[in-house]
This record gives sequence, structure tokens and C-alpha cells, in this order.
Amino acid sequence: MFNILIIEDDRALSDGIVLSLKDDKYLLLQAHNIAAARELLKNNSISLIILDINLPDGNGLDFLREIREKYMVSIIILTANDLETDIVTGLELGADDYITKPFSLMVLRARVKLQLRKLETAVSSVIQIDDYNFNFNAMEFSKNGNIIELSKTEQKLLKILIENKGHTLSRSALVDWIWTDGAEYVDENALSVTIKRLRDKLEENPSSSQYIKTVYGVGYTWAVK
Repeated sequence: MFNILIIEDDRALSDGIVLSLKDDKYLLLQAHNIAAARELLKNNSISLIILDINLPDGNGLDFLREIREKYMVSIIILTANDLETDIVTGLELGADDYITKPFSLMVLRARVKLQLRKLETAVSSVIQIDDYNFNFNAMEFSKNGNIIELSKTEQKLLKILIENKGHTLSRSALVDWIWTDGAEYVDENALSVTIKRLRDKLEENPSSSQYIKTVYGVGYTWAVK
């Protein structure tokens, strides 16, 4: 089941979109302003947003920026603003697609299906552990919907630990696997620094890690919960 949030102040158009997208696989939610949309986002797991730019209580592009800071969700902008600069701005702010009014409901339905197919593909590569979502293909990481920014080295380390969860990996093996750029020598302190940074970003209490455990004298393990 995909939850789709339609943020459109034209109620007749919003209802028309609902009728066009009606499907047993979709739960369609409507908001006619930003305030209502915030509440629906807070209380529902939304897969896709159809977002009008011109809303009665604010600018949709500003709201797009706000959404991108808090949630991992696909976004299709739907607007009468058809200037090239508006389209580029929307895409640069993180929109996945941009449809200008007037538009065909059949085209909108096809665009929605395309974004949801992408989500289905991405979900298959997502690892969910407790409140964490790790998508290594898309390089997107979050906890409770909040984005976690990881460097490529931190991503490599996290992936290796999770793929071998419950098993202790030696420091030397981790160094060999992570730093495979042909460098003749890598200071093992680089691993300690990367472990610390990863704990700081992931753990509630980095000094007493729940997930990335140190096995003294050997190496590290991702603890099985």
C-alpha cells in the first residue's frame, strides 16, 4: 500500500486527481494548505507527494525544501508556473518530477506510477533495523525519518558491518576492505576515526554503543538485536 498526499488548494482539481488515481494499492490523502499537509506528514508514512506551488498559506517551493530536510519521500510538483527557471528551481530543491497546468490526468497517473515503481525498486535495497533505514544504492540513510549524512568511507564501513552482523571483523580486514584504492599504507588510526564518526552519527549514546561494538584486541561487530 502506497500513501499518496495531494497538496492542492483547488478542491475540485484535488478531487479529480483522487478519482484519477483511485486504486486498491493507494491510500489517497488530501491537504488544501501547508498547515494541513504538515499534520498529515507528521501522522502518516507518505510514499509520494503531489505538490502545488501556489498555496494559500505559503510558497510550495519553500515547503518542498522543508519536506526534504525532514522526510524521504518522492515529490511531483504540480503548478501553473511553467517558466524554465521555476522548473529548474523545483528540481534543484529535490522534486522528482514537474508537471505544469493544464495537464492530462492520464499523464499524471503515468508519472505517479513511474515514481512508485522507482520506490518499489529502491525499497528492495533498503535495510531496515529498528528506527534506521539504510539505502546503500541511493546513498540515503535516516533514523525516524531524519536524514543522516554519511561520507563514502562511512557508508563502506557501515555496509560491511551490517552485511556481517553478529560476526567480529578484524581491524586489518576492515582496513583492507574499506581502503582499496591501491594505497601502500593506511594508518589504522583512520579506522578508529571512521568508527567514531559513524557512532556519533548513528548512536544515541556513542560512548556506550548499542550497535557498533568493539571486540577488544580483535576488531568490531554490528551487534545482532
